[in-house]
Amino acid sequence: MNLDEQKTQIFEQALKDIPFDGWTIEVFEKAAVDLEFEKNIIPALFPKGNADILDFFAIWTDKKMMESLTSVNTEDLKVRARIRIAVEKRIEILSPYKEVTQHSFKRLRTPNHARLSTSIMWRTSDLIWNWAGDEATDYNKYTKRGLLSGVIGSTFIYWLNDNSDNAEKTKTFLNNRIENVLFVGKNIGKIVKPLESVFKNFIVPNIKSKTEKA
Repeated sequence: MNLDEQKTQIFEQALKDIPFDGWTIEVFEKAAVDLEFEKNIIPALFPKGNADILDFFAIWTDKKMMESLTSVNTEDLKVRARIRIAVEKRIEILSPYKEVTQHSFKRLRTPNHARLSTSIMWRTSDLIWNWAGDEATDYNKYTKRGLLSGVIGSTFIYWLNDNSDNAEKTKTFLNNRIENVLFVGKNIGKIVKPLESVFKNFIVPNIKSKTEKA
């Protein structure tokens, strides 16, 4: 069993307890012991503690999202429809883990995790845009991913407070955000271009994620 498989097993075991016990290292240590690993495997697998675990949750979700999108026929779909489908798939994947997602969002919104939160959103946005067929390499690449990061973040905050059947209100909110931000707002690139180096040097993370290696 490789490290990624160990991480996945322990993380999925911990998912059962996070809603009751919170997002703590102790929860993941307990999960390890339940699976007959040594408790001290956690700092070996996640050397940065909660930051690494939060990042792995996003990587885990990204991987499942991309797997679910392999069955989608994109040939006759507009780009905006592809993006909407990808974000909806992500919501479907996380629906059984809504409380866990809420715990992770609370952590990621703290100041000490601000850069990690940006990195996670950017990586997911990059995966979605690439899947949707975007081939931009100039400043438009950074603009599109920055805008989609905002759409994803606001949509998931809305979803965490949405009790409608099948998350229908969230889907409507998402569709409106895509139309109003990603496409009506596409000319924002004219404003963002002078800040391209800022995006590259201070916002864009290393987006070579484990989902790409899988």
